[in-house]
Amino acid sequence: MLKKLITSAAGLLLVAPLQADDRPPKPNVIIALIDDLGWQDVKCYDIDGPSPYETPNIDALAKRGVMFWEAYSPAPTCSPSRGAIMAGKYPARLQRTHVKGGQPPAAKNKTKDVMIDPWHMGRLDVSETTIAEALKANGYRTGHSGKWHIAIDHNAFPQPKDHGFDVTYSGRGANNKMSPDRLSDFATADAKDPYQLDEEGFPKDSVTLNAIDFMENAKAQPFFLYYPTWLVHYPVQTRSRALLEKYCKKLGVEMPTDPEGWPLEGQKNPYYCAMVEMVDHYIGQLVSYLETTDDARWPGHKLIENTYIIFSSDNGGAEGGHGEIYTDNAPLTDGKGSTLEGGTRVPLIIAGPGIKEGIQTNVMANGVDFFPTILSWANLKLPAGMKVDGCDLSALVSTDPQDAGLVKDASGDSRKTMIHHFPHGVKARSTIRRDGFKLIYTYNHYSKSKSPEIELYQLYDDEGNRVDIEETKDLAKEMPEKAAALKKELMAALDEMDASKPYLNPFFEGKLPGKEKVCTPVEETKEGNTVTLTYKENGAKVQKAFLFYTTTLGDKAEEWFRKPITVEGNGKVSCELPEGTNGHLITLVDENNFLVKYPDNDPGK
Repeated sequence: MLKKLITSAAGLLLVAPLQADDRPPKPNVIIALIDDLGWQDVKCYDIDGPSPYETPNIDALAKRGVMFWEAYSPAPTCSPSRGAIMAGKYPARLQRTHVKGGQPPAAKNKTKDVMIDPWHMGRLDVSETTIAEALKANGYRTGHSGKWHIAIDHNAFPQPKDHGFDVTYSGRGANNKMSPDRLSDFATADAKDPYQLDEEGFPKDSVTLNAIDFMENAKAQPFFLYYPTWLVHYPVQTRSRALLEKYCKKLGVEMPTDPEGWPLEGQKNPYYCAMVEMVDHYIGQLVSYLETTDDARWPGHKLIENTYIIFSSDNGGAEGGHGEIYTDNAPLTDGKGSTLEGGTRVPLIIAGPGIKEGIQTNVMANGVDFFPTILSWANLKLPAGMKVDGCDLSALVSTDPQDAGLVKDASGDSRKTMIHHFPHGVKARSTIRRDGFKLIYTYNHYSKSKSPEIELYQLYDDEGNRVDIEETKDLAKEMPEKAAALKKELMAALDEMDASKPYLNPFFEGKLPGKEKVCTPVEETKEGNTVTLTYKENGAKVQKAFLFYTTTLGDKAEEWFRKPITVEGNGKVSCELPEGTNGHLITLVDENNFLVKYPDNDPGK
């Protein structure tokens, strides 16, 4: 189903005539999106000291194209980044700002938590147009192989075929958990082994093989391959004993005998090292296929000559979890789940026909840029009125990778800022990058940790030289005017996107200004399909109300949706329940940003 992007080929397609060399005007496109791969997990990104990871194929890809030093994921966690990449929109605009959405707002601990996370969508709504749909409508064969995670869970609606993919394969491949543990299930060279080791000693990866199979079957027409491998996400393991032994020797550590945990800090986990080299090997297999396969649409040429490759990660590196340390994003601070640089800075390499080779750039880029960039490569344009947050990188990478002015948004303006919005948990923050400066706004500045509301860091100087990418020197008090201006710009951008922000918890056991003025829900009545909630104000005006409802109450993939309710100021709010509703509640938000709900069935803790 194609939404508003393309109603017909007329009016949208801007197909250039065949070039002098008869190159097909619709190039192939591959997005290789690695899971949890950090900025410092790729060898060619080494700074401040060498890492142990070996990534010769990714390093070679960087030499084929443009390597970005200031590239960012749309979000610091997986699912919102993936949806944002597919739709070309910030997670805040899509109301998809974290993993496992689609639940009513609730404090994790009713009396201990100061803030309540806002609701966020569990799915990328099918009303959104994806890259796959845009290309499919214009003659492309579209394929997905690997992780999806653009719904409330991996198997819930919508799936890849609901978002424009002709072919999909969602297995985990070599990332399937080893059984009974990661020291007891190594692959062999036996042909009957589902993870049979290849000639170079790497386990068979069905995600990669299915991606190659898709290209083989699709090569008679232009194709778009979305290759979101499950590696290097947990479980941290390798099915190649030789790889594990190699990195134990390289790191100077003993071969593990206990499969549980890994305590050494830094980039000293041999399991993780092996995983990084595995994903590098699989990227090499994709590139090798392109290099050795004839282009059926362009006789005498190989597929690589008319294929664009985007290589990146869905968020900053996951530094640890499940009782062990995986890696280290230093010199960047923090990692996955944080809007600090370690949680959002990612590797990005773009290669393909006409792209400058062996160039490194400090121009800012973001995963939301892939949508407009790919449309430009395919000679397509967005129709008037369609809003995307991504910018077109095509002129930058083909003309002058150092000229940030070539990065244009849909209206033709050069990018000035970049926004991240993560209103969740103890790291609930929004940030804005402008030039070399980054402002961080922290929502929970009421807690005992006394986190400042505003922090300002200068990551780079006017010449692009590194200053404080570690985010250690807060300049907010030294540069109050700049901090205030950036905060104003950030809040205006969030308001324009109708971004959801955290609420204050009226049941928090400590002191909060305005807590004693929170309204009291009294009762709910229902007449037909109309529900009315009566409430009593206690000094603070109720300014917003929302209905939360579900039609899948009790299902494994139970998902709740949000609908605004008009507040008339008479102590009542009313709304119609959507057809099929089998569970609902109403929330009220007052002028001090406290949220109450009815019924309130959260257990006290």
